[in-house]
Amino acid sequence: MNKTVVVLGTQWGDEGKGKIVDLLTEKADAVVRYQGGHNAGHTLIIGDEKTVLHLIPSGILRDGVKCYIGNGVVIEPGALIKEINQLEASGVDVQSRLFISKAAPVIMPYHITLDQLREKAKGKDAIGTTGRGIGPAYEDKVARRGIRIGDLLDPALLKEKLTQVLAYHNFVIEHYHNSEPLAFEDVYQKALEQADFIRGMCSDVTGQLHQQLDQGDQLLMEGAQGTLLDIDHGTYPFVTSSNTTSGSAASGSGLGATHIDYVLGITKAYTTRVGGGPFPTELFDEDGAELAKRGVEFGATTGRARRCGWLDLVALKRAVQVNGVTGLCVTKLDVLDTFETIKVCTSYGQEAFPGAACEFEKIQPEYQSLPGWQSSTRGITDAASLPAQAQALLDVIEQYTGAPVHMVSTGPDRCENIIIKDPMA
Repeated sequence: MNKTVVVLGTQWGDEGKGKIVDLLTEKADAVVRYQGGHNAGHTLIIGDEKTVLHLIPSGILRDGVKCYIGNGVVIEPGALIKEINQLEASGVDVQSRLFISKAAPVIMPYHITLDQLREKAKGKDAIGTTGRGIGPAYEDKVARRGIRIGDLLDPALLKEKLTQVLAYHNFVIEHYHNSEPLAFEDVYQKALEQADFIRGMCSDVTGQLHQQLDQGDQLLMEGAQGTLLDIDHGTYPFVTSSNTTSGSAASGSGLGATHIDYVLGITKAYTTRVGGGPFPTELFDEDGAELAKRGVEFGATTGRARRCGWLDLVALKRAVQVNGVTGLCVTKLDVLDTFETIKVCTSYGQEAFPGAACEFEKIQPEYQSLPGWQSSTRGITDAASLPAQAQALLDVIEQYTGAPVHMVSTGPDRCENIIIKDPMA
């Protein structure tokens, strides 16, 4: 039995991780979010019910499963409270099953202000952030001036820390961006109100996770965004501000690297990206429009239209390598049902993998064409029932990346999957 399974994205995010985590939590005792913030969005469709989660782990929709927000996540308390209230209004028990690390950094109002002012100042060179304060909050964490969840619970300590950090950021807001500074008392009182709401859910998450492992429980680690948005290994600087690769499952939760038994890499059968930055296989033709239409490609968090393109096997192979992927889950296979010809990128026309956005802009993607199946794969649950051409696509993915395909998603519903090898077994 794999006691600790990591589920992460191998592209630029939006691969369908939420649905897969929800599916696997049927056998899990706990689900852990270990990086990112509410700039992530995991969409789950169960029956006729659609739920979009941003901070709370996808396991919250499974009764009895404990949900943890680890120290690697940056938390905007207002967004978290809103999400809790929405779930509880629909009958989901949240507060008795959600545990928040006291070591998690807090996204404060000045982080949001700075994020939006910076993007506006960059104009056409904007990175395409969600403007939700994620980057500035991670900056404060690394600079050792960040306010953490535990600080919110101590009014005197919060006042002391906030006095210093707000003066620092207000100077930049007022004198560099020529904008209105934030009022200390407004920020302070709001933080105290939010602290009262979440106080009962704050805990030593790392200690609790090790207790669960000691008693033989299974943990599911839920990543946000995708590998190509990793601050170190992604298309820098068009990346997020956290490590989205498997290594952060350990650092963002307090588990050791040797506690991870299996890494499941989620990839669409094609590729999408939200926001700015390089995208080698992006399509601007009818095929791209068809992918967007059939895949309903709009961001779960922002509603922004996603850029669409053919599956990039070069990038996928690098993602398999840097994450140590044990097995792949290919999602949205059914989106390709109508295509007469399907393409996959097999070369960038150069040996070295690009290390930054400027190098990505110079590459010339080369493709392998595969025949489409032009029949419905929606809802198929047995690999042998897939059209031969669909099976051939999965074979190409395995051969090129060196990672076996262990799961295939054939539709958005919880039950529309092919499980070739169960990661939780």
